[in-house]
Amino acid sequence: MHTHDVDQELVDAATEVARTRCQGDRHTMAAAARAADGRIVTGVNAYHFTGGPCAELVVVGSAAAQGAHELKTIVAVGDRDRGVVPPCGRCRQALLDYFPALQIVVATPDGLRAVPVGDLLPHTYVWADHQLDAPSPS
Repeated sequence: MHTHDVDQELVDAATEVARTRCQGDRHTMAAAARAADGRIVTGVNAYHFTGGPCAELVVVGSAAAQGAHELKTIVAVGDRDRGVVPPCGRCRQALLDYFPALQIVVATPDGLRAVPVGDLLPHTYVWADHQLDAPSPS
């Protein structure tokens, strides 16, 4: 598949995790993100009937635990050679709220592309716009 200005090392990292770590029905998706400092952080989903976290959200938490609080690009890859899979709606919203400038790698008919997370959520709800200001001290 042809890629357009895509962080191929990131895609390869997620693909390797999906191939080697996603075994069985508990872990079916892998994700990898490039932190602002250049590190790659990976994770897998925790599939569960109660709505376990997607791989992208596991990466967000794992990155924070490693001190990588700013992510630049993220990609998710399915197990069983499914390739790049776009984030679900919940992940799109959470990723936008955490990292408004984040790039998401998605598959298009023309190959892989990195697109701004906001492009995946036109006319979106912006969580920060609806947070009450802290009360002023009396």
